[in-house]
Amino acid sequence: MNQVGWDALAVSTLLVFIAVALSWWRNLGLARSILWAATRALVQLTAIGLLLQIILNPGVSIWWGWLWVAIMILIAAITIRWRTPNVPGIFGLSLAALTGTAALTLGVLFGLGVFPLDLRSLISLSGLMIGNSMAVSVLVGRRIVDELSDKRDEVEARLALGASSAQAAQPYLRSSLRTALIPQIETTKIVGLIALPGAMTGLILAGVDPLDAVRVQTAVMYLVLGSVTTTATILALGIRRQLFSSDHRLTAPRRES
Repeated sequence: MNQVGWDALAVSTLLVFIAVALSWWRNLGLARSILWAATRALVQLTAIGLLLQIILNPGVSIWWGWLWVAIMILIAAITIRWRTPNVPGIFGLSLAALTGTAALTLGVLFGLGVFPLDLRSLISLSGLMIGNSMAVSVLVGRRIVDELSDKRDEVEARLALGASSAQAAQPYLRSSLRTALIPQIETTKIVGLIALPGAMTGLILAGVDPLDAVRVQTAVMYLVLGSVTTTATILALGIRRQLFSSDHRLTAPRRES
């Protein structure tokens, strides 16, 4: 099994300084953000690693894993709310979407025996599912509000012609969902051809047989694809309901020119 010591990790920071140097060279204004991101990642991952050392000890109840999942969902919903402040009710919608997606995807993986239900699998797979779903949620939330605000006249014309709020918003929800989901679909298409994904790379570095790593990585990719699509769809439908009144009037703010 390949291991990276603290001395080797320190050497790897040279890559961060290369990124900082390139930012300075091209006047990108990202040097401070790069340093902050790298430092924050190290602190957060170290803290999580220390906590996992405690939780993943033999004999620890699986309920600690479910509590971990609940906390991750809560933090993700708070993050989505912070990044999409112009979306009404986004915190509650995010909680509902992420919880529903977790119930569905984890139910399939553990209920049908794809992975054994233990602390390691539960925490690792939930983190992948929630992290990817959070990123898509931010994108789809922003896109829907922007689309309905930009195309307000078109939406109101559809409403005036007798369309319901669901019918009037459908083209813009579809466009927003496609924009949010296509990157993940394209990533799934080319996986293995251009780059090895993180889970597979980690397993191979840990000495796992490549074909075993392939099976695990494929199941993980299916988890991500299913979870982001489910979360984005639930969230889009919820946002649409928030942006229309009960009498089918569009309440989304008009974009300032």
